[in-house]
Amino acid sequence: MKITVLSGGVGGARFTRGIRAHLRAALPDGAGGTSATVTVVANTGDDMWLHGVRVCPDLDTLMYTLAGVVHEEQGWGRPAESLRVATELAGYGVGGDWFTLGDLDLATHLARTGLLRAGRSLSQVTEHLVRRWDLGVRLLPMSDDEVETHVVVADPDGNERQLHFEEWWVRHRAGLPALRFVQVGLAGATAAPGVLDALLDADVVVLPPSNPVVSVGTILALPGVRATLAATTASVVGISPIVGGAAVRGMAEACLRAIGVETSAAAVARHYGRRDHGGILDAWLMDTVDSAGAAELDAEGWRVEAAPTLMTDVPATARIAARALALAARA
Repeated sequence: MKITVLSGGVGGARFTRGIRAHLRAALPDGAGGTSATVTVVANTGDDMWLHGVRVCPDLDTLMYTLAGVVHEEQGWGRPAESLRVATELAGYGVGGDWFTLGDLDLATHLARTGLLRAGRSLSQVTEHLVRRWDLGVRLLPMSDDEVETHVVVADPDGNERQLHFEEWWVRHRAGLPALRFVQVGLAGATAAPGVLDALLDADVVVLPPSNPVVSVGTILALPGVRATLAATTASVVGISPIVGGAAVRGMAEACLRAIGVETSAAAVARHYGRRDHGGILDAWLMDTVDSAGAAELDAEGWRVEAAPTLMTDVPATARIAARALALAARA
């Protein structure tokens, strides 16, 4: 079985860890691995230059989570982190307390930046970095081209200004109403080597419970991705990031509001759309608390199921992954 996951950061990373756990239990190959292969395509729209280094939040969260070296409580960064470099930068008046790089995390960014400046592509750099860890999956950036998600907000005097998504998300906690999102560099970007093939060759494509606007949505907006999803013979299944009318993690409500989509599991499904009606989904998994919305979608002709979807731990997430794959198999 070949599975391709289109992932953002924390939610996508935790779900992928659950899919890996399920596959290792269900389809063992006798060597501690699995007879299935998983390719994860990571959103790179959150990437940015900071203090002279290239920071790739979603790629790093996926790498750390799958490597077992992530700060579990935060969902990102490294545990037992130190902040000596950040403290020194602040002493020089160039530190930013809204996006602090820990020392261990900084080592990743320094390694990445050095390799990029030596002429390697982001795909090649990512392949180099993950060699250190046993991820059990293939990790790809969505593109080797620089793409950055920016947020257009209005100042108190009504003038529009543009912020990097991370500044809006982390520094302002999405508290500044977003007028719209701008994907800088996306229109001219191309999918990284292996990305479109991973969609075409897959048996199942999974949209995990990542932000549908600025994480999965950014990957879907990359030229060639939607057309490839339309052409693939794989079943495409999504897992709702909205439970009981609220985002499980993060502030996806603010992103959905900015594009005029209701914060509900059914509304996000309709935002993605059914593949037989020009959208991208063949099946949709949502939480049992949203069973009324599931009934609505079922009446509209969706392949939909309601089941517990809270990723409370790895075994629970493995069960969610198993339900999603079973649902995809029936689509």
